[in-house]
Amino acid sequence: MFYSLTGKIIAREVGAVAVSCAGIGFYCRTSANTLSECGSAGDSVTLYTYLSVSESGVDLYGFADLAELNCFRMLIGVSGVGPKAAISMLSAFTADRIAVVIASGDYRALTKAQGVGPKLAQRVVNELKDKISATAGLSAEAAENAAGIASASSNAAEAVSALTVLGYSPSDAATAVARTDGTQTVEAIIKAALKILAGGV
Repeated sequence: MFYSLTGKIIAREVGAVAVSCAGIGFYCRTSANTLSECGSAGDSVTLYTYLSVSESGVDLYGFADLAELNCFRMLIGVSGVGPKAAISMLSAFTADRIAVVIASGDYRALTKAQGVGPKLAQRVVNELKDKISATAGLSAEAAENAAGIASASSNAAEAVSALTVLGYSPSDAATAVARTDGTQTVEAIIKAALKILAGGV
């Protein structure tokens, strides 16, 4: 129903921000990372949104960028992970860092998020990692490109998998990573690729 909200911040609190759009104040639950990127009351902001409808009520979630929104959607798609747990993970880590954790299989890192125990963290990594493959479904040209990336840099190959976790197709991920500096850290490659995928480069 809602893709994004653009308006002025009218209130901020831990885990939420209220945005006034066309005279209506929207209360958006959000992560600590997104909240840190929002300005003060009176500042303009754009949040990408997700409307959660459940037996307990209706909640609107807001995110500073599409990468975080995509990561949120992936997380709540895991059995046993609700919006609260997903927001907790996105408050403890950036979306690109969560993608790296999942791609590398380091589930213990996710237990640093409040309310996320080892069993849930392992389920997140297992379910999402099983759904991704750096070369699955690629065209011949894109597969060759991805294979070249993997042989040139393990960090680049891991970045391709991580971007797939964030919802990008393997083909698009491989193409974007190929345009970055493969000698950088995995997180740096992902950030550069995200800018490319967003049309910023």
